[in-house]
Amino acid sequence: VCCGVKMATSSERSPPPFPESEDPEPEPAAGDGDSDEGEDIFTGLVSEGSMSCTQKQYSCFQPVRMSTKTNGLHSDDEEQDIFAEATVELSLDSPRSDRKKEPAKPSVPAPALGVTPSTSKTQPKTLEELEEEESEDKFELNIAVTHPEKIGDGMNAYMVYKVSTQTTLPMFKSKTFTVKRRFSDFLGLYEKLSEKHSQNGYIVPPPPEKSILGMTKVKVGKEDSSSAEFVERRRAALERYLQRVVNHPSLLQDPDVREFLEKDELPRATGTQALSGAGFLKMLNRATDAVNKMTIKMNESDVWFEEKLQEVESEEQQLRKLHAVVEALVNHRKELSGNTAVFAKSVAMLGSSEDNTALSRALSQLAEVEDKIEQLHQEQAGNDFFIFAELLSDYVRLLGAVRGCFDQRMKTWQRWQDAQTTLQKKRETEAKLLWANKPDKLQQAKDEISEWESRVTQYERDFERISATVRKEVLRFEKEKARDLKTQLVKYLETLLHTQQQLIKYWEAFLPEAKAIA
Repeated sequence: VCCGVKMATSSERSPPPFPESEDPEPEPAAGDGDSDEGEDIFTGLVSEGSMSCTQKQYSCFQPVRMSTKTNGLHSDDEEQDIFAEATVELSLDSPRSDRKKEPAKPSVPAPALGVTPSTSKTQPKTLEELEEEESEDKFELNIAVTHPEKIGDGMNAYMVYKVSTQTTLPMFKSKTFTVKRRFSDFLGLYEKLSEKHSQNGYIVPPPPEKSILGMTKVKVGKEDSSSAEFVERRRAALERYLQRVVNHPSLLQDPDVREFLEKDELPRATGTQALSGAGFLKMLNRATDAVNKMTIKMNESDVWFEEKLQEVESEEQQLRKLHAVVEALVNHRKELSGNTAVFAKSVAMLGSSEDNTALSRALSQLAEVEDKIEQLHQEQAGNDFFIFAELLSDYVRLLGAVRGCFDQRMKTWQRWQDAQTTLQKKRETEAKLLWANKPDKLQQAKDEISEWESRVTQYERDFERISATVRKEVLRFEKEKARDLKTQLVKYLETLLHTQQQLIKYWEAFLPEAKAIA
């Protein structure tokens, strides 16, 4: 019925009647003018049906198609063309009508829908690749630096450390081996690794700082608490340094690392004076100043590097401030421990001079409790220093090494830009020679242009390679930093909790003695 209404409005005449039975009576053939109008009627019918009817409404055309056969207005070819077009249009319109979208915009969302799945598939794939790389980087290798031993006397004395390694990696000759190394050997290892890997964008962990004052006390033979603390501090720092080196998958493959861990004797490392704590910071600052003084300002094409560099610099400043506060906390707890010991002695002397037996016994018990608390404060001061303060000190130096990677990337970019500038000058020289008609020097100019073109291409590849390396190194460093900080902070909080529990235990044990005073 709806189709009949549309035909009436389009042709201003009544539509041919629908047949009442399956065998309609034949009608007389129409004239030429009627046949033209008949074509308009059915053409309009098909177009209107394609614009408004769904697949269910398409069934209303079936009786009309039968009547056209009986009228004989169209040939078989025309009939096939009409309904072929109607079928195609209806198959396209029906999904659009289901989605309730305009017919003129079927192709606009299609490309967008095609792009979205591809990007969504690419992202998890890269994450899986990173997880696979991370799983490949996991290996079993344990290193311990123990038994510091003083060799020699006087100012020529030095400390030797026992480096023990346990591993299942096939690259080593055995599963367990031990060597002895001097502090200068550790510095020499850093020099070799830094020279080979830093320029390629790798983060080479820095060694512990040199301390002339602390080592001088050890050399002259002063056996006090500060000397023992210095030796233990250096031993633990060297162990953490080696562990970070072997945890780096690229540095572990270096032959100098395997030689350091396996070879019994190493050649004496010289020229390591510049690798003290102040010297290391000066070296980084000089590199940063050299980058800042570059004639060409680097227009960073990747915002990621700019944001990460700002994050690293900000985090380094905050860690320095936190490290200073924690060192003040360590000193405060040491002072508290010393004052508690003095207080315990005073209470013990007071208890020994007291005539009241119950009060004297209570004061003696209080002195014992204060002695135990003094030991707790001393142990907690050590935990504050070795677990927390040293961790912050390590990451201050590590963040300096991360900044060095960004500086190396900028130097590589600067070399690429300088090569492009030189190439442009060579081309200008060639143009001048052509203008001056000097063929004798023209070939040399062309050779120089060819050489600098290859250099520009190579330097561009170097910049792309170091950019990819720096990105990967920073992501790896952030993951390791998160794991390391979590582990050490949990360990530090457990020591604080243990200290407080011991304090409660001591005071609860003393409380009956205090109540027993008559």
